[in-house]
Amino acid sequence: MKKKMFQSCYVLLGITMLLFSICSGNAIAADTIKMGVVGAHSGDLASYGIPTIKAAELVIKKFNGTGGILGKKIELLVEDDQCKTEIATNAATKLLTNKVNVVLGHICSGPCKAALGIYKSENVIAMSPSATNTELTKSGNYPNFFRTIAPDDAQAKTQIDFALNVLKAKKIAIVHDKGDYGKGLAEYAKAFLEKDSRGKLVLYEGITPGAVDYSAIINKVKRSKAEVLIYGGFHPEASKLVQLMRKKRMKTIFLSDDGVKDDTFIKIAGKYAEGVYATGPKDTSKNKMAVAAIEAHRKAYGSDPGAFFLNAYAAATALMEGIKKAGSLDYNAISKTLRSEYFETPLGKISFNKDGDAIGVGFAVFQVQNGVYVELK
Repeated sequence: MKKKMFQSCYVLLGITMLLFSICSGNAIAADTIKMGVVGAHSGDLASYGIPTIKAAELVIKKFNGTGGILGKKIELLVEDDQCKTEIATNAATKLLTNKVNVVLGHICSGPCKAALGIYKSENVIAMSPSATNTELTKSGNYPNFFRTIAPDDAQAKTQIDFALNVLKAKKIAIVHDKGDYGKGLAEYAKAFLEKDSRGKLVLYEGITPGAVDYSAIINKVKRSKAEVLIYGGFHPEASKLVQLMRKKRMKTIFLSDDGVKDDTFIKIAGKYAEGVYATGPKDTSKNKMAVAAIEAHRKAYGSDPGAFFLNAYAAATALMEGIKKAGSLDYNAISKTLRSEYFETPLGKISFNKDGDAIGVGFAVFQVQNGVYVELK
């Protein structure tokens, strides 16, 4: 009788422990390694976010095909933030509720900044392929943040150097979209320009994204007699600005950023995109790993990859290799590994400094020539 009672107790205890484990989420969390993928997957900026999903899918397929990591398969948790701050915070909270281990994203700087504190509260690492706002790493507020793209101060320096050294511009106008990304980039460009006596800032102003007509700002640019207009922002507004300039027969050179260095800009701006300059991540498409990644994309999706695909592939690879080399899902172990080890990626061999910025990446200048962006050497 006592033996049966003990057996019953053990069964009840086992059931109780199992139920507790399931309710607490531990049983689910133990089954897979969960990588969140969050960014603009719909709306005007979807062309920046969707390539990151595809990069993540290809990287995870590769790791799962060889048995996964730490004896576990990797699972993707995909969330769309539309590059909007209020949606990004909800997406981040949802990922934490679903026990995410690491996050690939966000795509835009503003939403990324809004979500980082949420991830930080639960010791979750986030790595962006495209959020360039300098303060995301320089402030020291987000030790859980990493990125596989250079920050805006480096991008702004590239723009100003090109405008002064190559274009030989004397008068420069700077316009931005008032956002964390566009305005942040513009402020650095302004600071670099004001330190160099060779060029003069003749206009510095912000515009409202989504406006129907930008004639007022273009008229100001025209009156300023700027030889170069540097724009900080994304392709929807950039395409409108360029079209207005060319319809007014303005010869002012248009120079923008990696938020415009995308085929979607060329499609929207059409013939007016020809000759436009934009900074963007250096072309590493001839890197052996990049060649393989691009070919894998073509095979899987029947098309060439879009913006930030290689940066996203590099980020997903670094995150997974970071976990593998750390031998743990512990936040401190992964963070230390990312900052001390080097990782083979489509961008080349990279690591991360104490701030979370990638070592071994940088910007180049591209120009639209015959309907495609070409890197200038």
